[in-house]
Amino acid sequence: MKKNIFTILQYISFLGFGIFLVWWSVKNIDAAGWNDIKNSLAKVKYYYIFPVAGLLLLSHWIRALRWRLLMEPLGYHPKKVNTFFATMIGYLANLAVPRLGEVLKCTIIARYDNVPAQKLIGTMLLERIVDVICLIIVFVIILITQSDLMTSFFQEIFQFQNNGAATDNLSPLVIIVLVLIFFTILAWILFKKFSKTLIVIKLTHLLQGVWQGLMSIHYVQKKKLFFVQTLLMWFMYYASTHIGFWALEETKHFGTNQALAVLAFGSIGLIITPGGLGGYPFMVQQTLLLYGLTSSIGWAFGMLTWLAQTVVVVIFGLLSFVLLPYFNKNKNAATRKD
Repeated sequence: MKKNIFTILQYISFLGFGIFLVWWSVKNIDAAGWNDIKNSLAKVKYYYIFPVAGLLLLSHWIRALRWRLLMEPLGYHPKKVNTFFATMIGYLANLAVPRLGEVLKCTIIARYDNVPAQKLIGTMLLERIVDVICLIIVFVIILITQSDLMTSFFQEIFQFQNNGAATDNLSPLVIIVLVLIFFTILAWILFKKFSKTLIVIKLTHLLQGVWQGLMSIHYVQKKKLFFVQTLLMWFMYYASTHIGFWALEETKHFGTNQALAVLAFGSIGLIITPGGLGGYPFMVQQTLLLYGLTSSIGWAFGMLTWLAQTVVVVIFGLLSFVLLPYFNKNKNAATRKD
């Protein structure tokens, strides 16, 4: 019961934050700005949405194949189509409830391909770690090629002033580190003391499965393929953004620098709200302001690209729900027979 309440509160918080960012993005857009949005959308070259959607869908397929590579060292070889269906269903679920998609992905592969769920958790954690590293690399590239962008971006959002306040944050940072160390030591002591209890034994079993999944990167037989798939996936994210610029008259002249910036900061927006609701358009809007685009058109572009991403997830997520049992009907029949 408490877990359900916590999940509901978590969902309401994320959703509320997304709605707040939608309001914050449009609160200063006046009548002239809304008229600019209307005129801009009337001239959108919608045929560019098809290559954008195609690249996004292909990136999801490659993500599923990459996830499958992480399962192979564990001795499991799920169907490629099942990993793709699970990936799309996971994305769809995350639009409704944050992090529910990860649970569903594990559940689907465990059910249809008999892979222990706790080991899948480890591979998914590893996927997230790799994605974070890739995102950091994109930020580093931006920092090298556009050194003033980071400072300008955060000044635009938070209106920071260089008044030496950074030094005031040192003490809270030290306190946080000390608290984390304290609780780590406390958890270790409690774990050793109650190591024979049933709950600790089950937790140990779960953690062992997770750790085994995390360590699967060392045993990936096709490391070069894993690297190439990761590179391709992020290139498609970049390319879909770059092509998306061509759809609007006001953004068609934007190039690599702007696409990398939108990819980086837009990814943060996708993380902080369910499916990027409110968060993605807001981050894209604030980013494009730095390149001379108006607030209204920046928000319009962010909403347009967010809608393209969301429509792909909704359509193919629902299709995956329908097609998953069909592609596994022989297994379902065998299960009923048993």
